[in-house]
Amino acid sequence: MKKSSYLVSLLLLLGISSEALHLHARAQSTGNKAAIEALYKEFNDAFNKKDANAIMAVYAQRVFVFDALPPRQYPSWDAYKKDWEGLFAAFPGPLTNAISEMDITVVDSVAYTHYIDDGTFTAADGSKTHLVVRTTDVLRKTNGKWLIVQEHVSFPVDLATGKADLLSKP
Repeated sequence: MKKSSYLVSLLLLLGISSEALHLHARAQSTGNKAAIEALYKEFNDAFNKKDANAIMAVYAQRVFVFDALPPRQYPSWDAYKKDWEGLFAAFPGPLTNAISEMDITVVDSVAYTHYIDDGTFTAADGSKTHLVVRTTDVLRKTNGKWLIVQEHVSFPVDLATGKADLLSKP
């Protein structure tokens, strides 16, 4: 008998209903989703403050990232931190970022999210760049803390022109 089947049988023998088990699982899922939402709030607050160290606090040390801008990939935490520092150096003026359309799926100690990042960046000359990107993350819960272990940031591309849609809309 599988361990999970044995546990359910034991709990039923003890008079604990399957409804109680479902309520417990739902409560766990709700708590995990709330923790992940808090992680993204922390990320977005750090982004808007241009705080690369605080941004990187939401990533695991063994993170792998496909970012929207070259190079094609960032295979380490240090490489991705340098990417953030480079972005903030390239746009020294004010910036704003907002996360929307977030969807979170949690399965045990692994979760995945997808969402839209809508950012406006200000260059040294005052000119602004507005970008809308799609982001998909994989998170892992280790020692009670959720961290991003893999990230993929992208733009939709118009195949006829080969150009990225930098302000993508649904």
